[in-house]
Amino acid sequence: MGGLLSRVVGTAVLVFLGAQLGMLVGVGWGVPALGAALGGAASAALLVVADMLRARRLLHWLRGDRSGPAPRDPGLWGELGYRIERGYRGLDLRIAQETARLGQFLSAIEVSPNGVMVLDAGDQIDWLNSSAADHFGLDPVRDLRQRVTNLVRSPEFVAHLQSEPHDEPVAVLGPGGRATLLVHVRTFGEGMKLVLSQDVTERLRNEGMRRDFVANVSHEIRTPLTVLAGFVETMGSLPLTEVERRRVIELMGQQTRRMQTLVADLLTLAQLEGSPRPPPDRWTAVARLLQQAAADAVALSGGRHRIGVQAGDGSAELAGVEAELASAVSNLVTNAVRYTPAGGSVDIAWLPRSGGGGDIEVRDTGIGIAQEHLGRVTERFYRVDGSRSRDTGGTGLGLSIVKHVVQRHGGTLDIRSEPGRGSSFRLVFPPARVRSGVRPADAVPGDHAAALADSAAPAPGAGDAATRSGPR
Repeated sequence: MGGLLSRVVGTAVLVFLGAQLGMLVGVGWGVPALGAALGGAASAALLVVADMLRARRLLHWLRGDRSGPAPRDPGLWGELGYRIERGYRGLDLRIAQETARLGQFLSAIEVSPNGVMVLDAGDQIDWLNSSAADHFGLDPVRDLRQRVTNLVRSPEFVAHLQSEPHDEPVAVLGPGGRATLLVHVRTFGEGMKLVLSQDVTERLRNEGMRRDFVANVSHEIRTPLTVLAGFVETMGSLPLTEVERRRVIELMGQQTRRMQTLVADLLTLAQLEGSPRPPPDRWTAVARLLQQAAADAVALSGGRHRIGVQAGDGSAELAGVEAELASAVSNLVTNAVRYTPAGGSVDIAWLPRSGGGGDIEVRDTGIGIAQEHLGRVTERFYRVDGSRSRDTGGTGLGLSIVKHVVQRHGGTLDIRSEPGRGSSFRLVFPPARVRSGVRPADAVPGDHAAALADSAAPAPGAGDAATRSGPR
């Protein structure tokens, strides 16, 4: 208000001075009144022209890119330009800040494992992140502004998108049926839709494995419990001879040991899954592991198989937990003996690798495993033929334990087998877990196969060959 009053007063003063100057000129002409009027008008006209020039400069700045400062003219137009410039600068700053926040938000959505897709009122794709593009088999650039139902032909997805309201998510198969997606649709704005997708393939697989695991454990425990209950009832209700009673007690002991073995294997798996990674500085002699495994094989074989051991120079060592490593090798050797026909051979060897690392291999001459089962034999309780596998005394958890042990030690389990040509199981350890050059006192020097072969030669009249139908 003060600036406007000053401008009015200043304008009046200039017009008055112009009128006075015009009156002096008019006195010389003999028309002082006309001169005063002309002088005042001329002053007013000059002020108007100056204001127009200042307004033009400000208008030119407003129509431009406004990167430079506004015109700094004196008076009202300078003040107006300064205030407009300050408003624009504040607006530009707020826009930049909001743009940065939007960019961060979109970047966060872009790296999200969940798919996010925005559709307009006509179900055309406005925006989608890379996860949504992968889930639905879309191109995040080429497919923009395309109608999503022309690109995603899943009947479940189309029906859910077109239904109202979208209260519950729907399960949809991904491209090629390789994945299962859980899709949520939410409406917002003027008919726009937000499509959220989540790949639940692994979750569904794990849930299925948990269900199968519970069912398998229940079945494995129910069978011996049923047998035990039957024997208890028999002993309590029927008079038995001493021979019959001893036979019943022997069978009850077998079923009890079967349940004890199952529980022990389950506890071992739980301990392996919940324990920290084995330390890299506790070393175990490979030769000692192989020697222990060979001794177990000889005891289990009872002279029906040839058992061979090759420990190299006996200096190799593995970093990790000796009990876990021994359990893994023992499981492999025990399976090899159980599922190899009498008269066959089981060879246990340490195979160093040229680039470092090494393998513990257990090779047998059993009937082998069909190719279609090799990918699943390490699953808990997986059996190719459950009835015949249980006859060997196994729980169906041995190879699961082996796989967990070798993975905890940074390695892998390699299985190769052909029906009728035997099997090879290798525990493959990385270089960081292997060292050599230290010869333990109890190392097995060189090929120890001959001595074990003599002690495990097939006994005359040994029973028929055991058959293998299930996993190891």
